Amino acid sequence: MRPIRKAVFPIAGLGTRFLPATKASAKEMLSVVDKPLIQYAVEEAYAAGIRHMIFVTGRTKRSVEDHFDTAYELENELELAGKTDLLKIARSIAPEDMVCTYVRQSRALGLGHAVLCSKELVGNEPFAVLLADDLMVGEPSAMAQMVEQFSEWRASILAVQNVPLEDTRRYGIVSAENITQDLVNVTGIVEKPTPELAPSTLAVVGRYVLTPGIFKELENLPRGVGGEIQLTDGIANLLRREKVFGYRYKGARYDCGTKLGFLQATVDLGVQHEEIGAEFSAWLDQRRETPAMAR
Repeated sequence: MRPIRKAVFPIAGLGTRFLPATKASAKEMLSVVDKPLIQYAVEEAYAAGIRHMIFVTGRTKRSVEDHFDTAYELENELELAGKTDLLKIARSIAPEDMVCTYVRQSRALGLGHAVLCSKELVGNEPFAVLLADDLMVGEPSAMAQMVEQFSEWRASILAVQNVPLEDTRRYGIVSAENITQDLVNVTGIVEKPTPELAPSTLAVVGRYVLTPGIFKELENLPRGVGGEIQLTDGIANLLRREKVFGYRYKGARYDCGTKLGFLQATVDLGVQHEEIGAEFSAWLDQRRETPAMAR
């Protein structure tokens, strides 16, 4: 089986949780410190050795395409002004060896349908799926860890982590058998079960390495939870024919699909930022020590 060369980014969602900020802007372009969410995800895939990025877009996502396009006017202005550091940043957004391809998801039929929209571009090879809402931080990156696992096991790999029992209704939940401390053999998976019906608290989070066999399952899949074609249901069917593993990745995850998770990511990455981290940390410390009535 081929190595992982392509990554799919389903970005057609409307981002209603962040209205009004997302009324006219793509939610994936919301910035944590100084990078949009989608750039964090693309950089993670690139760090894993992936060079072909496939974006499954919707009609309000033009800003994502513009972000990864070459901005000749901007680069020319920066070069003329001698702002070499900023010019380097602008050119690093889309390295020369990275290919970006875009395909439209014409109807909002769920994550499984979004992945299916990439079928012709992915072809008959394994591929990665990254959800930009989940901002992953780690060294090596979560996707790099999963690509390494795939190279050993040659089967679909799902990023998993334990979640509170009351949160199972927000995730795909797996039943599994431990293989190693970090790897589990997935024996079943169900989409957004209520706590009393959840087979475990081991949740699938926004990183996948999938074999091309998933496309056959998605093509023949009826609509599931929420009237959508669920990727979780496709994986459940794939289990009948192929091995699927869950991987407990090393690193931090921020659920930037929620306002709380977005703010947590902003603070944590802000204090780690090489340019403003020390100053921001000092400001936070000062704010903690200042009585609320004095602010």
